[in-house]
Amino acid sequence: MLFPTVTFAVFFMIVLPTSWALMSRPRAWRAFIILASYVFYGWWDWRFVFLLAASTVVNHVVAVAIFRAESLAARKALCALGVAFDLGLLGYFKYTDFFLSSFDNVFGTSFLANVTLPVGVSFYTFMAISYVVDTYRGQLEPASFSRFAVFQAFFPHIVAGPIVRASELLPQLEEPRSPRRVDTSRAFFLIVSGLFLKVVIANHLSTHIVDDVFAAPKQHSSLEVLVAVYGYAVQIFADFCGYTNIAIGVALLLGFEFPQNFASPYAAVSLQDFWRRWHMTLSRWLRDYLYIPLGGNRKGRILTYRNLLLTMLLGGLWHGAAWTFVVWGGIHGVGLSIERLLGWRPHTRVQQWLGRVITFHVVCFGWIFFRADSFTLAWQVIERLFTAWGRPSPLVTTSIVLAILVGVLVQYVRPPVVTGLLAGFQRLSIVAQAACVAVALTVINALGPVGVAPFIYFRF
Repeated sequence: MLFPTVTFAVFFMIVLPTSWALMSRPRAWRAFIILASYVFYGWWDWRFVFLLAASTVVNHVVAVAIFRAESLAARKALCALGVAFDLGLLGYFKYTDFFLSSFDNVFGTSFLANVTLPVGVSFYTFMAISYVVDTYRGQLEPASFSRFAVFQAFFPHIVAGPIVRASELLPQLEEPRSPRRVDTSRAFFLIVSGLFLKVVIANHLSTHIVDDVFAAPKQHSSLEVLVAVYGYAVQIFADFCGYTNIAIGVALLLGFEFPQNFASPYAAVSLQDFWRRWHMTLSRWLRDYLYIPLGGNRKGRILTYRNLLLTMLLGGLWHGAAWTFVVWGGIHGVGLSIERLLGWRPHTRVQQWLGRVITFHVVCFGWIFFRADSFTLAWQVIERLFTAWGRPSPLVTTSIVLAILVGVLVQYVRPPVVTGLLAGFQRLSIVAQAACVAVALTVINALGPVGVAPFIYFRF
């Protein structure tokens, strides 16, 4: 089920009041939310509900066993078992065809299995791993099965994040909630802004320039290719940030706070700064469950570079089962290592703006491999950036340039401006607020596509 659809609107109109009506009865509320979340998840393919249920049961059993184990060796073995199960699950559904196709290319065989990738498996698997590992580290006590099932399947985050930690969501299940304390103004702002980013900005760039250029780079001018690269940078931000804004807003209406997932990443002054702002819940996950366990920066300079590179290579592979994603991760890993080697810490305003320009273009270069369906197409995009200047560029229209500018410049809006707008919205009457939301939704519907535009991160 997709957020910007009539189906979800009807679903949420049923879930929201029912959720609040059952809030004083925790057991009934948990049963209802689990059911609603499974309906939401199973709307695409009901068979994968059983996969989600199996992941929930196994990880809960393992976490409880870890907590009750009396010896460190037993806890380590159980933790390894739980992580192995999760990675095995993810590996089978996400990487079977990738590794078989790589094997076929080397040895000329034909072993493709055509495994269907379940929606959201990358996200809820990472959440399950963090639950098991945090229990092993003694940072978390296992919740009851029903509470863990809510955490694992909660429909606002199940499809594409943000990656919520158990320590962030489980305590909220125990706190009393009241609809009167919900910051509805912020929730509506997040949902409307998310819809605008996804439905208007991301879709317009995708359908009017990005898809065409990346499908056949040699048929386009250098200017069109350059604008398409910038366009994809804005598209993927608008698509993913838009989705998570909607998810955070929907959760907020239900009385739950999700962690922020984006903080103006294209205003970053370095790649390290970029990863503190881009897909922040994934960045923290990679840091806490991969980079630091590898040794972080505690074992010398050379091993620090190795750890950065391994973390980003595996982070790239997490995003997609293709070598182009590995290269994308490698670009970021090498860039982070170079920054650390040079001790890059911009302080003056000139240094900061120089850092922003360089960082943005390194990120855009990486997006070429992220977006391209093959190395051949990626190299054609890079080559075309230099070999077809002066040719007609009909795809570079005013609306495309405007969409890119809006997508970049919005990240330089200072937080006090947003806070002021929210404060002004909160001072309006309920009728005026409803009218503003209605007008915004009408504009989004008018500017958006016919039908439903797919979210990029659904395939990750």
